[in-house]
Formats: sequence, C-alpha cells, structure tokens
Amino acid sequence: MKKLTLLLTGITVTLHSCVNPFAPRLAENNPATALLGDQRTVEGLFRNFRYAYTFRDTLVYSQLLHPDFTFIYRDYERSVDVSWGRNDEMRATAGLFRNAQSLDLTWNEIVFSSGDSTRLDVTRSFNLIITFNPADIVQIDGRVNFRLIRSHPDSVWKILRWRDESNF
Repeated sequence: MKKLTLLLTGITVTLHSCVNPFAPRLAENNPATALLGDQRTVEGLFRNFRYAYTFRDTLVYSQLLHPDFTFIYRDYERSVDVSWGRNDEMRATAGLFRNAQSLDLTWNEIVFSSGDSTRLDVTRSFNLIITFNPADIVQIDGRVNFRLIRSHPDSVWKILRWRDESNF
C-alpha cells in the first residue's frame, strides 16, 4: 500500500510539473501576444486585424467580429450590393488563409471617423497583397468602411458591419 501511495504521489507531481512545449501558457512576455493590440482602442482593433491576416490566424480574426456581423460589397456586374453574415465571413476568410502563401496588409490613413465611445463609423484605406504562389499574386487597394461597436467604453471594439470599397 505504501508503494502504491508513493507511486500515485510521484505520478501526480510529475503530471502537475510538466510543461507542454506544444501548448505553452500565454504569458505577458510571449512574443505572439506582444504583436497583438489592445482591442479597447480602435488602433488596437486594426492592429489585431493585420496580425490575423499576416499570421493567417482565424482565432484572432473571429475575435474581431461581432456576433451580428455583416459583410457588404458591391457587385458591379449586376449593380447590386451583396452581403453575408459572420459564419459565411469566417468560412471565406478561413479559405483565404488556407490557400494563400502570404498576406501582406498595410493600413493607411483613416479617411473618416464619426461616432461616440460605444459606436463608431471608420473608413480607412488599405493595401493588401495576396500571394497564392509566385505566379499568382493579387494586389488590392481600397477602403474599408467599418461600423464598430462595444457594450461600454471599457470593453473591446467589434466589427458590426464591413462595407468593402476596394478595387477588386
């Protein structure tokens, strides 16, 4: 019985002292978390958006979108606006992240900003280079028109609506 107790104690101590190098705990000095912005600021939201695209990180990207998120773009061939919700956006973005070798997103100036501490409309220009392979590189220049919301001034901003105003 004493050997069994000693063995169980040893196993318990071993299990609780192990560090899994493939799933490290998030720490303040973790380089990945240092690249993320404070999403309680508008600039932090844009920084996290860029991070999600650069590292093709769907988890970070999903945290940018409000549950009632809507994406809107203009189909110029049919002269109609096309829209979809959060689930379709996540599927489309996951496909982009999976199929691209690299994504290089540059945020430029904020062209327009209007709102208050819990609702804000922001229009910002961007450049996006999508490399699918060395022979297939797409460059998109344009503007995003975001409606950002949050429940109170101390919470994080989420994208409620994204109207794409790019040249693609």
